[in-house]
Amino acid sequence: MDPIRRSGPEAMAVDEWLLETTQVPVLRVYRWQGEWGSLGYFGKLSEAKAAFPDLDWVRRWTGGGVVDHRADWTYTLVIPAGEALASQRGAESYRQIHTALAETLREEGRELRLCDGLEKTGQAACFANPVDYDLVGAMGEKLAGAGQRRSRAGLLHQGSVALCCLSFQQSKNRAQAFADRLAAGEIEKFSRVLAESDVIQRMMARYSLEKWTERRQ
Repeated sequence: MDPIRRSGPEAMAVDEWLLETTQVPVLRVYRWQGEWGSLGYFGKLSEAKAAFPDLDWVRRWTGGGVVDHRADWTYTLVIPAGEALASQRGAESYRQIHTALAETLREEGRELRLCDGLEKTGQAACFANPVDYDLVGAMGEKLAGAGQRRSRAGLLHQGSVALCCLSFQQSKNRAQAFADRLAAGEIEKFSRVLAESDVIQRMMARYSLEKWTERRQ
């Protein structure tokens, strides 16, 4: 659980730092400072602004659509190279992660299933366009999605759940249950000290730059 609310650029920089430096799989659950939306690496900023005109925007390093983070539950999975999940094809790793997430949310009493792709709309807004292995509710509404990126360091999976938590403790309980399923119960609290100077450098080199956010208008 990241105890600090972070801006969009800082949140993305922390994820990149984790991908490049961690030697063990990490689940990071975090909150946003301010009213932020994020768009995927290949997304168009003009479409993001049209969908949610009142948000500040940051471009993710992962794919996927446009996400409004004002009332979601946001998490990141970092899986180092060499781990089984990092070597899976994109669709299969997505399915495995969302299967664990679905089991976690069902335990909370939520009714949902993995999307079979029939609900696709092609819209830019992530939660208006369910794709294969997203989580959808009883009426086909999208409840969880994610974007992924693979590098030499491993797999970066950035996810969003529309079912937000009402308290920090509730969020912590969800994170614990999710981590338990992903790691078959073999988990421990992440204890590394965040390299603030490294994160700031990554922000300034990429996520805070207008040319990065506006790379596709």
